[in-house]
Amino acid sequence: MKQKYVGAPVRKRDAMALVTGQPVYTADIAPAGCLVVKLLRSPHASAVIREIRADAARRAPGIACVLTWRDVPQSRFTTAGQTWPEPSPYDRLILDRRIRCAGDPVAIVAGETEAQVDAALRLIKVEYDVQTPLLDFTQALDNPILVHPEPDFRALCDVGADNKRNLCAQGVNAEGDVDAELAKCEVVIDQTYNTLANNQTMMETFRAFAQLDAFGRLVVTSSTQVPFHVRRILSNALELPKSRIRVVKPRIGGGFGAKQTAVCEVYPAIVALHTGRPAMIVYSRAESMTNGSPRHQMQIHIRLGADRDGTIRAIDLHTLSNAGAYGEHGPTTVGLSGHKSIPLYGSVQHFRFSWDVVYTNTMGAGAYRGYGATQGIYALETAVNELAAQLGIDPTVLREKNMVREGQRMPAYYGEMLQSCALDRCMARAKQMIGWDEKYPARTLPNGHIRSVGVAMAMQGSSISHVDVAGVRIMLGDEGYYTLMIGATDMGTGCDTILAQMAADCLDCPLERITVPGVDTDTSPYDCGSYASSTTYLTGMAVVKAAGELREKILGRGAELLEADSGECEFDGLRVTHLPSGRFVTLEDIGYDSFSGAHSCLVAETSCTSPTSPPPFMVGIAEIDLDPETGKVEMVDYAGAVDCGTVVNANLARVQTEGGIVQGIGMALTEQVQYTDKGMMMNNSLMQYKIPTRLDAGRIRVEFEPSCEPAGPFGAKSIGELVINTPAPAITNAIYNATGLQFRSLPVTSEQIAMGLMQKRG
Repeated sequence: MKQKYVGAPVRKRDAMALVTGQPVYTADIAPAGCLVVKLLRSPHASAVIREIRADAARRAPGIACVLTWRDVPQSRFTTAGQTWPEPSPYDRLILDRRIRCAGDPVAIVAGETEAQVDAALRLIKVEYDVQTPLLDFTQALDNPILVHPEPDFRALCDVGADNKRNLCAQGVNAEGDVDAELAKCEVVIDQTYNTLANNQTMMETFRAFAQLDAFGRLVVTSSTQVPFHVRRILSNALELPKSRIRVVKPRIGGGFGAKQTAVCEVYPAIVALHTGRPAMIVYSRAESMTNGSPRHQMQIHIRLGADRDGTIRAIDLHTLSNAGAYGEHGPTTVGLSGHKSIPLYGSVQHFRFSWDVVYTNTMGAGAYRGYGATQGIYALETAVNELAAQLGIDPTVLREKNMVREGQRMPAYYGEMLQSCALDRCMARAKQMIGWDEKYPARTLPNGHIRSVGVAMAMQGSSISHVDVAGVRIMLGDEGYYTLMIGATDMGTGCDTILAQMAADCLDCPLERITVPGVDTDTSPYDCGSYASSTTYLTGMAVVKAAGELREKILGRGAELLEADSGECEFDGLRVTHLPSGRFVTLEDIGYDSFSGAHSCLVAETSCTSPTSPPPFMVGIAEIDLDPETGKVEMVDYAGAVDCGTVVNANLARVQTEGGIVQGIGMALTEQVQYTDKGMMMNNSLMQYKIPTRLDAGRIRVEFEPSCEPAGPFGAKSIGELVINTPAPAITNAIYNATGLQFRSLPVTSEQIAMGLMQKRG
């Protein structure tokens, strides 16, 4: 198979439309006259509604409908966009009398203008029975305060959920005798690490519009990563058959996992059903931050055992995860905290990974790039850095001694065999890029500032093995062009471009001949959606399979037109040639013929799933400048070396990596969701919730160490989530190397560093 486009830095297909401001996003394409939909939200973190008086609001000028819990279906569902049966418990109603977190919706109001809806919202009077909220997730398990006391709480999968114990999920996975092995170890690190919730802060907030078509079907257009899952979620919530629901995905203005949850779609949908009119909801920035789908807060306890020569022998890791008020993604994110961190160390044959996911009266959490692996890798990589410091071993050398290598079985990664791995080369490349040997551990500058370096490794996965499904349909058009229909959603990552590159190489055609329409659940082949780092690997394999089938059909039709045996013919992407005679028929002729007479059009459709989830790998090294007087940390340089198998598009892979690194820097130094003692979020805007700008991130350099994954298309693996995982542990390691202070909770602020140095100085 020729590779003209795979590996080339092709420009994104929609680049010019985006930079010239073409109307491509949800709000741009909403029909004129959409009703404005807004939510009345609870000011209390825990309460039961006694009474709602909404008659005055219903009579207000321009108001089309006001809905309370009495007016909506009462079937419990989950908004988590996951493959059926969803592991996340069914613990949510469209509108509920019981309030479980501040900002929970109390009423839905729809009207002609935003001003009229705002006025109507003020007319609704609600009487609450305010209750004591449960806010500390470390005290949630078996607490007498129950977040979900309802009798119809249920889970479709056995994830250990027990609402009478505030449990969203619980479990354990182990191999070997961890306790016995730890008892034999000469050195044991026994520490607890904490990460707070983080908001995705994508530029386009949650939004969707809904309308009824000429046949009375509900059509929902949404900025979502998971259109097929949204259809099922709406079906469950609205008590409608899926055949009456169509979901359309336009261009997405960022998601980072937040839009793997159907946060807002049900509200305009039920308004459209009640009024028969188009309706649209657009979350404000405050709503997106207070009632969105942030990263799970986690507390991770690690016991790490090793010999004095640095051989790591056993890992015992327990994760306590805060689901918040609802269990979306709670049972699944927690798994990655251990299954995507422990396997980094191939020397470990004895491990135990246990977890508890608990409910509290804080905002429900969800999917965020890294999906639990980020928290687990921060904790374990920090523990490994602590081990290196205690043993007096260079942390890069310690990792080189213990890291997983190609050909090894990974007990903590579902027993999978590692068929492709360039982690050792990534370490060597990152060290060379940063000048590690010259800069480790730290040096003092003439101005008194300290320059130091820190290191971390990471891995992720490529789709969810045995679960995720990707579908692709490729059709030959009547002028010899192709239509590539996919169900995967491009959320800015460039998957439309990457998949077209693969198709063009498989079909030996110019890239311009591949058209990739948007996703529509009525016409697109089924795909689980853009999450779990699945698109390049899984949908890419479906593209390769479908293109191969279509090539055979084109060859067969061309042979028929030539009245020849297909075994004597060849298809080179432009024509089918009868090799003995030299006679040929062009692709255009074949395309026209397939649309005429009794012939059928040439189309190939296939789906793909995978029994394995090949991990990509990364090594990240941070160089910081630390002011010991103020504790301020400035990023100087960040070197990232990535193994994502074959690099399909270097431009897109590079910006993916750079963006993930910046997000990880924010998690390490500035980002934190904080609540008052009443459960109200304190930092619900970008004035208080500080994300790093490009100016805060310093120099970022990315290089690739390709491997070849035999199960991937063209040898490719994923890259999207992996790249956020190394900054937090690498930066905290650099802070330790600069100050001798070990911080085990994120973010690490300048105030904490300054106070720690003051105490150290006495």
